[in-house]
Amino acid sequence: MGVRSAAGAFVLASLTGCFSGGLAGLAPSTTSSSQFTSPLDGSDAYDTTLKYVVNFYPIWFTSEQWKVSSVNKLIGPARMTPIYHAVVAPNDDTLYGNTVVNLSDEPLIVTIPSTKDVYSVLSTDAFGDVNDTGIESAGIYGLYGPNWKGSLPKDVTPVAIPSKYSGLIIRVDKYSSSGENEKAEAELFRRELRAAPLSMWKKNHDAQPTRILPVLFFGIPFKTIADTLATTQPTEFLNQLQAGVDSGIVPTLTPAQKALANHFDQLFKGRTNDRPFIEGTRKAHDAILEKYLDHTGKTNWISFDTIGTTWTPLVRSSISEFIQYGNSHATAAYYQAFKDAKGLAFDGKTHSYVLTFAKNNIPQAKRFWSVTAYTNQSITLIRNPLHKYLVGSYTPGLRKNADGSISIVVGRQQPKGVPKANWLPVDDRAFTLMLRVYGPEGKVKAGVYVPPAVNVR
Repeated sequence: MGVRSAAGAFVLASLTGCFSGGLAGLAPSTTSSSQFTSPLDGSDAYDTTLKYVVNFYPIWFTSEQWKVSSVNKLIGPARMTPIYHAVVAPNDDTLYGNTVVNLSDEPLIVTIPSTKDVYSVLSTDAFGDVNDTGIESAGIYGLYGPNWKGSLPKDVTPVAIPSKYSGLIIRVDKYSSSGENEKAEAELFRRELRAAPLSMWKKNHDAQPTRILPVLFFGIPFKTIADTLATTQPTEFLNQLQAGVDSGIVPTLTPAQKALANHFDQLFKGRTNDRPFIEGTRKAHDAILEKYLDHTGKTNWISFDTIGTTWTPLVRSSISEFIQYGNSHATAAYYQAFKDAKGLAFDGKTHSYVLTFAKNNIPQAKRFWSVTAYTNQSITLIRNPLHKYLVGSYTPGLRKNADGSISIVVGRQQPKGVPKANWLPVDDRAFTLMLRVYGPEGKVKAGVYVPPAVNVR
């Protein structure tokens, strides 16, 4: 693993055509396996493949992402742009520092500097299950794995991590909850973060500050590659998924997971081009997309409040497809819409839209709320001449209506009479919207908040 290989992999993805968008998932595959469902249903290879992909789908992402990430050293993009494809639905509200944590040999020492800025620390295993680190304040923390038997220096706070490998993301807000620009302080905080193995830290407590890299290093379109492989090259997808499951990054499997993996390995060996494996993969991919896209509320927003905690394998795989590395609901709530109030897909070429939060229905947040526009396939930021990707509670100049409501206009051009702060630019393509609420309060915290429908303007 290492960041130096990311650029090469990015170029390879571009040359193979994956970067352009491929078949990535607004809807289930047009090369649907539904026509084969009846004759294959009940086939051991078909049923096992379907279950295997549904259960282990997130591992394809983490195994491929972690091959090109830094290990035990924080990195972050210099800025957030549409080039960023490392994870789906990246946010531009915060500055990132992230690393793959390998605790096979020794603890990782993470130093959190003092700051007035608000930040959060997310630790997940390879499935995306959230580890509660308890890191909420400045200090020196020692992350240690399940088999480590040593002792930490007395000034280091121990943090148990249940798996040898995990992901660590530290996000710091660019603006205060009252709208003050804190980008400079946030950048300073990010650069003063430290992550180093215990043996290195003992020699130099200031070792390995966050390394800020060009956004190109985060340009590999993992979601697009996964969608393209699963639908057009299922055998190759299965080979890569199987390698990921066997790679050692996966946390201890339950007896049922282990039995499923072993049975799939036995069936798949030497029979890689058999139709049951191909169609089982396609059907599983369709099910993963459908579970997310069909989970709409009465205003056509999609939301899950079990992210990282009590989710089922199918929900977990669906979340990996659309909001990978999402926080648990206690830290952030996510709502995503692909359709307007009438159930029609958003189309920036033919319409502009308006999202109005009534005075008594503005999302309640300790930190912030924001609405971001993404491409509807790769779920990445949409290019626009303003380089403006969101409208948030902290957006300078955001104006309320006379009745106290807040309207956000989404479209290619800024309409007359609409403040620039209230305009979210998109281009002439299909798109999706995501509402984030960091530090949920009130109805959002309780999991009963319903965002308003988005209307054609």
